[in-house]
Formats: sequence, structure tokens, C-alpha cells
Amino acid sequence: MRWYWLLCGCLMAATLVACGGKGPVVPPGTLDADTYLFQRANEELKEENWLEARTYFQQIVDNYPGSALRPDAKLGVGDTYIGEDTPESLVLAANEFREFLQFYPTSTRADYAQYKLAMSHYARMRAPERDQTETRDAVTQFEAFFERFPNSPLAPEVRPRAREARDRLTESSYLVGLYYFRTRWYVGAIARFREILADDPNYSRRDAVYYHLAESLARTDKTAEAVPYFERLLAEYQESEFLPLAQQRLQELKTQ
Repeated sequence: MRWYWLLCGCLMAATLVACGGKGPVVPPGTLDADTYLFQRANEELKEENWLEARTYFQQIVDNYPGSALRPDAKLGVGDTYIGEDTPESLVLAANEFREFLQFYPTSTRADYAQYKLAMSHYARMRAPERDQTETRDAVTQFEAFFERFPNSPLAPEVRPRAREARDRLTESSYLVGLYYFRTRWYVGAIARFREILADDPNYSRRDAVYYHLAESLARTDKTAEAVPYFERLLAEYQESEFLPLAQQRLQELKTQ
């Protein structure tokens, strides 16, 4: 029966390792065990073996509190969750990066943690016509990144992601204004489009806002207010689906 109990012991150890427990993942006699675990974790991470990588990273976090590699291992755990890219794993990723910022606020990799925290919300953003809670959270965390780490070398990588998140949030607001416009509730449309230009002057689809705001003003006999927005559209954009319409309407209004 001895072989039976040995087999059971081996199976239990393997199960502990697979589940991220405190199983014997370091070969006996290994020097610098935390370094060994970290190297194995990164090897698995490169192969996108998320669970295996997380097992090694988590061993460092749980069992080597004094290791210089512990902060990077904490980030590694978060990276594996982001890599899995499921609704549940992204929530867990956000928690890992948030905890990193709490435990290591002065770390040289705090900017990375802040970026990935924002990305954990970015990955959960929904279409513009749906609930924008995650988009707002992503925008908030991206803004925190630029506020806390304005000189981060990650900034060029972060900036387009932040713009995409802000565009998604503004697009949601624009669709509301467009609905008002199409249902001819121009007072509501004007208020919504003006709010967009005030809150997000760098919105990527600003040409659409200019056109519909100008047209809403024109249709409510506010020609003097409409003309400058048509002119801004023509001045700021060389290519836009709204250019021919804006040119035509501007000529009509000036003729009137």
C-alpha cells in the first residue's frame, strides 16, 4: 500500500501547485528560491500560461515577504489576470494593482501599476449606447496616471488608450444629443452638444458635434450663433463627412 500513499501525496502536491497554493514548487536545495520562482513565472507568462505563471508569482508574494522581487511578483499576478481577460479576472486584476499602489506607493513601478489599473477598467468598457460605469472608472484612473506620473516613460503608450476611453464616454453623450436632434428637441440637443465641447474639447468626432450644434441653432432661428460653429468645422477639418453639408448651410445662412 505504500505506493498508493506516495501516489496520493504526489497528486495532492500537484493540486496545490495548480491552484496557486503553497505547494512544493521549488526543487529541494535550490539557492535563491525567489529568483528561481520569478524566472519560471516569467517563462510561463511569455507563453501566456496564465495560471502557471500566477502560481509562481503568488509563491513569492505569499512566502517571501522580504524578497526584493515581491513587488514585481505582485504586478505579475495582476498581469496574469489581465492576460486571462475575463470579466472575473479583470476584477481580480484591478484589485492586485490597487493593492500594489497601497503597499508600494513610492515604487519605481507605481506608474505601471496605475496604468494597468486603468487598463483593467478599459478592458471592461461597454459600447457607447450601454452603461458607461467602467468607462468612467477607466477615465478616472487614466487621469490619475497623468496627474501622478506626468513624466513617466509609459506616457506615450498610455495616452492613446486614455483618449479612446474619453472618446467612448463622450460618444455616449453625443448619441444622446443626436437622439434629441433627430426627434427635433433642439433645446436639449443644443445643451448636450455645448456640454460636450466644454467638457471634452479634444473629442475625436468634434466635427459631428460642430455640425449638429450649428444645425440645431440654425433651426431655432439662432443664425448668429450657428455660423461660428459651421466655420469652425470648415477651419479645423480638411476631411469630414459633414464638410459638404456645412459649406452648403453656411452659404444659405449668410445669404439669408
